[in-house]
Amino acid sequence: MTIQTVNWNITEDEFDEYVWDKATAQFWLDTRVPVSNDLKDWRTLSQTEKDVINKVVGGLALLDTLQSEEGVNVMREDSLTRKEVAVINNFLMMESIHAKSYGTILTSLNENSVINDVYEWMNNDPRMQYKVQRINEIYQNEDNLKKKVASVYLEGILYYNNFFTPLWYRGQNKLANLSEIIKLVIRDESVHGTYLGYKFQLSFAKLAADEQADFKIWMYDLLDDLLENEFAFTEEIYAPIGLVEDVKQFVRYNANKSLQNMGFPSRYDNASIEDINPIVMNGISTETANHDFFSQVGAGYLMGNVEAMDEEDYAF
Repeated sequence: MTIQTVNWNITEDEFDEYVWDKATAQFWLDTRVPVSNDLKDWRTLSQTEKDVINKVVGGLALLDTLQSEEGVNVMREDSLTRKEVAVINNFLMMESIHAKSYGTILTSLNENSVINDVYEWMNNDPRMQYKVQRINEIYQNEDNLKKKVASVYLEGILYYNNFFTPLWYRGQNKLANLSEIIKLVIRDESVHGTYLGYKFQLSFAKLAADEQADFKIWMYDLLDDLLENEFAFTEEIYAPIGLVEDVKQFVRYNANKSLQNMGFPSRYDNASIEDINPIVMNGISTETANHDFFSQVGAGYLMGNVEAMDEEDYAF
């Protein structure tokens, strides 16, 4: 068999090159964000608040481990172009960086005994395990279109439950470096979700009308199943700090965004960006908090002079 090189001078799909440029310009590393500088804020939090933050960060580590080890890999099987494979390879590396970043957060703010407890919790919590087992079951056993839906739901909905708390504290000018990592992850995930949603639409359009109807039944049943577990998880995690309803609204908003990425209408009423807790939206739009060029690197540190994050970036 003759191996043929990828010819980047040939355009098969302009969106491949656009997303490649966007994704590579956003490259970052957790080691450039000094989370330990947040220790002053961390020490002012109650033990309950610390427990919630550790659990949501630990949960993200588990979800991103699944995505980096299984989820992104299976996306390559249905690639429509050679450059799409390159884009997905970039996504894979960034998911690994995300997973490592959550470990950096936990290590920077906690003693080893606490970190071990968080890992024990995330590996055994029934709600967390339900999420990863349900999604991985699709990755391992279903067709490529269903795999894309599972990936969009994971990155576009399930992650965002756990993103809420760091953004909420950032909106109050606390935990700046922890939240900068979260905002960098969000910027990546907005690209990933939009790209996979676009690729989904290309393949979904080729299905016959009856096949599309059957697929949508499966897709919405999966969404209902995941959100039932997600809302139960929200009640367990966020009740101690009184944010259950705010988080549920955030999840519904991101569920609508994920459906829109795949070409479907919003499903949840009263879940627009105006309905999100304004403190969280302030956390999303807050610009980088650089103190100097050497010890502090926030969202302004992005190769290629990418501008600080705002609401438009969040919606990609």
